[in-house]
Amino acid sequence: MRRVFALAAMAIMLLHADLSVAIDSYRYLHVSIETPWMIFLFLLVAVFMPFVLMVILMWRRPIEKPHEAPKSDVSNDE
Repeated sequence: MRRVFALAAMAIMLLHADLSVAIDSYRYLHVSIETPWMIFLFLLVAVFMPFVLMVILMWRRPIEKPHEAPKSDVSNDE
């Protein structure tokens, strides 16, 4: 039943859509010399943020070294 209502709503929206609004929306996509820099900065943050988070988590909780077994005086070289 939910699917029927969703399909009916989608059909109503498509029938009443104004095509001139869709064409005019491209007018606001302004590409300038700053656009590649904005993409670069966004990707720089997106790529390096996991590494920064990893360093912060490792710094806050240092890795515990396993305790070494005590060495005996008798060697097994025989």
